[in-house]
Amino acid sequence: MDLLEYQAKALFREIGIPVLPSQRIDHPRDLKRLEIPYPVVLKSQVPTGGRGRAGGIRFVENTIDAIAAARAIFNLSILGQYPQVLLAESRYNAEQEFFLAVILDYTLGRPVLLGSSRGGVNVQAVIEHLQRVVVDQEFSPFYARRLVLKMGLQGNLIESVSGIVQKMYQLFVEKDLDLVEINPLGISSTGEMMALDGKIIANDNALGRHSELATLVSTSSDSEDQQLPTKSLTELNWTEGDGNIGILCNGTCLAAATLDLIYRAKGKPATCLIVNGYASWDLQSTSSPVQQLQGALQQLTSNDGIKVVLVNILSSPAASEEVAEVIANYLLSHLGETSVLNEADRTEKAIAMTSRFRQERSDGSRLSLQRTASRPQLPQFVIRVVGGNFDTVKEDLVNMPVHWIDNLDEAVAKAISLATAAIKKA
Repeated sequence: MDLLEYQAKALFREIGIPVLPSQRIDHPRDLKRLEIPYPVVLKSQVPTGGRGRAGGIRFVENTIDAIAAARAIFNLSILGQYPQVLLAESRYNAEQEFFLAVILDYTLGRPVLLGSSRGGVNVQAVIEHLQRVVVDQEFSPFYARRLVLKMGLQGNLIESVSGIVQKMYQLFVEKDLDLVEINPLGISSTGEMMALDGKIIANDNALGRHSELATLVSTSSDSEDQQLPTKSLTELNWTEGDGNIGILCNGTCLAAATLDLIYRAKGKPATCLIVNGYASWDLQSTSSPVQQLQGALQQLTSNDGIKVVLVNILSSPAASEEVAEVIANYLLSHLGETSVLNEADRTEKAIAMTSRFRQERSDGSRLSLQRTASRPQLPQFVIRVVGGNFDTVKEDLVNMPVHWIDNLDEAVAKAISLATAAIKKA
């Protein structure tokens, strides 16, 4: 469950992380009773990135301008979502900006501290300077201090920023969270620190132990019918439009790590999509992860510039098997096949696929799939979905451009190699 910025900052305030004076705005007329002195910044409260680029963050100097800006923001769709609430916040002049995060790494089964000496909207700079520290034993201030030193901070910043990291970790543990992120942590010319933006992802399976988190969401609107916000497909605006590799992940930090590896290896990402709701793969929830994954695959394969799709999704074995089946469903339906539903269907479909798309040469070698001229060429797929049993799905897709790789470094190298070969071939 993703909390909105103003809800995340409410938790920051409780734990002692400094935040600016702010006020929730449910309607433009609320700005007539604004208790914060101008100038202020108005922020769209939607669980997606890219608000600034889309026009969802605006600076205003007086009430008339604020009301006009609020009306525009309330009617502004950001990645298909309209805000129900705005956040009015004091302006802040930051001399330095840092990125900080605490995440739960499902592969390691441990919390990880992330930090960058470059924070804010220049995400490429954030990635280039990103440092990580795995909390592999009982947490102590040593871990926070180690991260800050790796970030290259000096003097008083070592103690002050590591103190923020410790409070983030305390919040992370107390609320059973999957992610606590501050981007940016602003530092003024006097050394004052301020969490200028924040993101929190709560673990869906832990909500039963933390009713206060559900209460935060249920009070985000005056509507009696307000429900927990549904998770939706998110596009991470950290890529270049002329790239040739499409990326699909199930978490912001996982996507950041994947992008970092691609950029370091001189690859060219075209777009990065984040499918939410996969941490526990609760198919009965409102998050509709299957529909999100299908939509993401459609978006990536319909982009002519994308030569390779790199899928990097980490979850439970059952969730991983579901992911593999959804991908198989999509690729087979792209060639006119039926969905993968159960073991019997899989066997029958594999036989049909063999007779329809796969022929044997007289010497036993397979001919490649021949697609009809009316269907577009599929990009190559490099899939890293760890855990679960994929033998049947792999067999079904044996003659399709799909490569299954467990190691992330190897998957990234393979994706870049395939993309480079595709460009040269073109």
